Amino acid sequence: MEKLIECVPNFSEGLDMGIIDRITGEMEQVEGVKLLNVDPGKATNRTVVTFAGSPEGVVEAAFQAIKKAKELIDMSKHHGEHPRMGATDVCPLVPIANISMEETVEYARRLAERVGKELGIPVYCYEEAAFEEKRRNLASIRAGEYEGLKDKLTDPAWKPDFGPAEFLPRSGATVIGARDFLVAYNINLNTTSTRRANAIAFDVREKGRVKREGGSLTGKIIRNEQGNPVMIPGTLKAVKAIGWYIEEYGIAQISMNLTNISITPIHVAFEEVCKKADARGVRVTGSEIVGLVPLKALLDAGKYFLRKQKRSLGLPEKEIIKIAVKSLGLDDLYPFKPEEKIIEYVLNPPSGKRLVDMSVEDFADETSSESPAPGGGSVSACMGALGAALGTMVANLSSHKRGWDDRWEEFSDWAVKGKQYQEKLIRLVDEDTAAFDSLMEAYGLPKKTDEEKAERERAVQNATKKAMQVPLKVMETALDAMEVCRAMAKAGNPNSISDAGVGALALRAGIRGAFLNVRINASGCIDEDFVKECLQKGREIDNRAENTEREILAAVEKNMEK
Repeated sequence: MEKLIECVPNFSEGLDMGIIDRITGEMEQVEGVKLLNVDPGKATNRTVVTFAGSPEGVVEAAFQAIKKAKELIDMSKHHGEHPRMGATDVCPLVPIANISMEETVEYARRLAERVGKELGIPVYCYEEAAFEEKRRNLASIRAGEYEGLKDKLTDPAWKPDFGPAEFLPRSGATVIGARDFLVAYNINLNTTSTRRANAIAFDVREKGRVKREGGSLTGKIIRNEQGNPVMIPGTLKAVKAIGWYIEEYGIAQISMNLTNISITPIHVAFEEVCKKADARGVRVTGSEIVGLVPLKALLDAGKYFLRKQKRSLGLPEKEIIKIAVKSLGLDDLYPFKPEEKIIEYVLNPPSGKRLVDMSVEDFADETSSESPAPGGGSVSACMGALGAALGTMVANLSSHKRGWDDRWEEFSDWAVKGKQYQEKLIRLVDEDTAAFDSLMEAYGLPKKTDEEKAERERAVQNATKKAMQVPLKVMETALDAMEVCRAMAKAGNPNSISDAGVGALALRAGIRGAFLNVRINASGCIDEDFVKECLQKGREIDNRAENTEREILAAVEKNMEK
């Protein structure tokens, strides 16, 4: 799966949209990046921009935007209510999908180093990318703001992490870092009372509430030796919350910022508010997500509620999202549209160009056309995906079979495995055709000069190897998926035992078909060791699949005779 990160740079310009348009224009020119939101503020004279994409694309787009901001924004003339210290004031990178925080930190530091070296801007690294604890907090770095930056840069304790310790009147300094995804999340209550909403917010938010004498709401505030109020912490870490009344909907809400959804996920916040609201005689009616949310956050929520119901987790993605939406009441105030709210869906909407986006009829028609692709390789992957889907179906049916309640988790685990194999095989449907297209492109390269001939031969050989590796992946994945069918044939729902058998047959056909593709592409590969290794691996998988198929069908026959 593609790695995705988000970037949320804050630029010290909120009045002249012409300047902002030129900065965001730099981002939009970078391949693999999509501009998601531009939020200017006149009072703050500051614009928050959100874009996302591949890590390399995001880093490049951020660099180009910072470069353009240095050129266009003059900090010596800047005034605004929001704390700031540079033209590009802060630039956090946020992991979205298939990338760890550690990897994101590396990308943030790489960006910071490049900005310091190539643009000559003093750069501090913050949050997870900080090199020392005192620089984790953005407020600490930004203390004194732009006006105090000249003196700050002369202090050895505040030497920039990258770039010169030199005051640049026009551009100031920039803070670059990595942080978790922040979710703006509101929970709806069946009350109009802001006071009651606030009481619940204070119960759950990390900061908590002021401690008072006697534990009453009106008692004298208890203060520490420094004279500051003593706080009673709330129950949720990495959560900020207040209560407010929304006139548009005629209800009170708990308005929350979940500043680290790895610590407090959406569903945990929702459940805790339900608990605290109930204790105060208030009922939660639903919730809303403001802005975009990572896919994983909703999948985690859906799976959490499925576990509570003791239901299988090996369901299609859209079904898990539906469970999350209904359980969290995300459609309480207005329809929740996943294609508009989930960041991965916004970044990669279905194009209709993938084979797997076609209807069964269209896929069959495309296959039967005069074009050589899609061909046997893609069809083999498709057969394998259908076989894995059947094994998964039996596991899901078994997980909620009457009288098998104590085994739901066992079958859920099998269904999750089957779904993973199915999804991988689905991706390989298009990968196989892409590999064939690359091979055809390589053969079409010019070959007039000796250099062109050599380059063409290199491209052909690389593409040929890829055209062998993809069907090998199909074989490996389909063989793994046969384990699901075997388990279901032996111990799954007896009413669906034939489906496990059909699944095994489809997987076996996918494996044999994929091996034919490995063999026919091997004829064009001049790397004898590579060919030998691939063919040996293919034969081993083919033999194991034949034996596994025989075992599964025997189990099916035996159980069908009972």
